[in-house]
Amino acid sequence: MERWGVHEIELAGPSGGNPFAEVRLSARYRFRNRVVEAEGFYDGDGVYRVRFMPDAVGSWGYTTVSNVTELDGHTGGFEAGPPAPGNHGPVRATGTDFEYADGTPYLPFGTTAYHWTHDMDAERERRTLATLAASPFNKLRMCVLPTGPMRPPEVPFAGEDPGGLDRTRYNPVFFRHLEARIRDLLELGIEADVILFHPYDGGVRGVEDMGREADHAYLRHVVARLSAYRNVWWSAANEYDFNRAKTVADWDDILRTIQRLDPYEHLRSIHNGTRMYEVATLYDNTKPWITHHSVQHWDVTPASEWLRACPKPVVLDEISYEGNIGKRWGNVTGPELVDRCWEAMARGAYAGHGESLAGHEERAWIGNGGGLYGESPARIAFLREVMEGLRRDGGALRYLGRRRPARVTVEPPSDGGSREGVREGVREASHEGGHDDGGYTVEIIDAWNMTRTPVAGVHRGRAEIVLPRRPYLALRMTEVEDR
Repeated sequence: MERWGVHEIELAGPSGGNPFAEVRLSARYRFRNRVVEAEGFYDGDGVYRVRFMPDAVGSWGYTTVSNVTELDGHTGGFEAGPPAPGNHGPVRATGTDFEYADGTPYLPFGTTAYHWTHDMDAERERRTLATLAASPFNKLRMCVLPTGPMRPPEVPFAGEDPGGLDRTRYNPVFFRHLEARIRDLLELGIEADVILFHPYDGGVRGVEDMGREADHAYLRHVVARLSAYRNVWWSAANEYDFNRAKTVADWDDILRTIQRLDPYEHLRSIHNGTRMYEVATLYDNTKPWITHHSVQHWDVTPASEWLRACPKPVVLDEISYEGNIGKRWGNVTGPELVDRCWEAMARGAYAGHGESLAGHEERAWIGNGGGLYGESPARIAFLREVMEGLRRDGGALRYLGRRRPARVTVEPPSDGGSREGVREGVREASHEGGHDDGGYTVEIIDAWNMTRTPVAGVHRGRAEIVLPRRPYLALRMTEVEDR
């Protein structure tokens, strides 16, 4: 075992009745004087499993606990060694930023492919994974529940009739497939932002309103199966406010339940919807069971205010998609999407990608994955390079967007600045070992053409910078020691 890997216990037990509802199983893992309890689950065919993610190097022991004799009281242990290269542990929210459990910074560059696992189309999934491997994206939003015309085995519940599924029993074939794809993402270093509920069940009737008891049982099963994977995030819902069957109190209950069931405290959020000409209905992200904002909004400029009002990381997971379909949310151009991504980042937030280009494949990327055909992914890769450099080396970034000024006045980057003090359109990153001389360099960045042009000289105090008359420019100011 490695730290933040997955330890699994497999046991044989009863298959009669309804084991999903009638059998309870967990394991109490011990490390020194600490005990962590992980719930188990029934995996079909008389097989029960408990999965656990050790968070410390050393000797661990465990004892199973069950209401069934043949599953109760099994003991064992293992040695957890250091994490393998590339294993930095789960991502955590720290202030208004993210970092891995080992302290390595994490900047989310996410995309969306809601139902890429549901068709169980091996070839399409291979292409999706190959596309992701060649992309800048290190987070993927994906659903568990079905929608529209999906039929068994593309659904997580037992039964053959989409209108009459047994929501007290789960479909092991579906979940094993889902787990395998989450492991594939883990191998690529991609976080799986798992969407647990949504308001559009289409032909799969009743999924959006299962009732509180069924919701809790579903959450218990999903969290037991997936929480030991370090790359999992929990999104309670996509467009939660479009679900007329649930109240805010219901969503509070769901999020508290996730928090209670998950022994690893994976990231937790809930995603809002927006309708034409309406203001986004944001969930109250100050609530303690929320770790970060997950926002749908086409205007990124309020991000600065959201950060001030609730100093948790802001991720605009949907700022409209690059596409050509008839929906307002799915037909912005590549330049518009890239502009919104840069604007969000400059304001201290993070922005997500999506693609809904028709005419290339039967179904677009946001629904089922496959290939990416837009102009934005390459430019987002460039943005990621710039932002990771800013995080590593310090300085400040000022984004000019669609404006085309002939010249601008810049100021020195703050010494040891932080994102809590982000100014409008200016993102600052900490720079260890700042200098007293106040010298700094300026670089002109062309976000669309992906070029970086240094401005000659070392500047002090305010400086006037002459610009090319082009849109989508940014300026990076970096402290230097020029003695």
